[in-house]
Amino acid sequence: MIRVAVTGAKGRMGSTVVAAVTGAPDMEVVAQLDAGDPITKKTVNGAQVAVDFSVPGVTEANVHALLDAGVDVVVGTTGWTEESYARVRTHAQEAGRAVLIAPNFAMGAVLAMKFAAMAAPYFESAEVIEMHHPGKVDAPSGTAVATARGIARARAEAGLGDMPDATEMDELGSRGGRVDGVPVHAV
Repeated sequence: MIRVAVTGAKGRMGSTVVAAVTGAPDMEVVAQLDAGDPITKKTVNGAQVAVDFSVPGVTEANVHALLDAGVDVVVGTTGWTEESYARVRTHAQEAGRAVLIAPNFAMGAVLAMKFAAMAAPYFESAEVIEMHHPGKVDAPSGTAVATARGIARARAEAGLGDMPDATEMDELGSRGGRVDGVPVHAV
């Protein structure tokens, strides 16, 4: 049996993780933690792995606390920066633990990211447009950022320069924010 703790357990995705783990024959939920609950060796209740589906403002702190509590971590919360990735990578190595931070767990999203990167060298330009429910707390999403980075990386590997952009005026920012030079629109 894999013993699982869930942080963000009362949220939309966290409660879905709790239900999925509860329904799995080889896993059991041993801790359900949410906003205001301390994350310690005691509160993770012997978990081997924790799944974090909290919010961007606390996810990095949650991961550090989970590593300190002695568990491996799977993260579905987005909003990570290169600096926060680096801090967690260092901490995980020092703790001898594993951390997986996934921008999206949906097979369709993973394939869309892969296909966007595969197609990027064949088009003069590309932009990422995403749409989410009104309760989404980060924009752009981790999926959109990962997609843009994949497009940018594939274009760079193909020896392509910056994408053309003849925009002379965009006072409202309607061309979207840029991630590695790729315009991203979060609706």
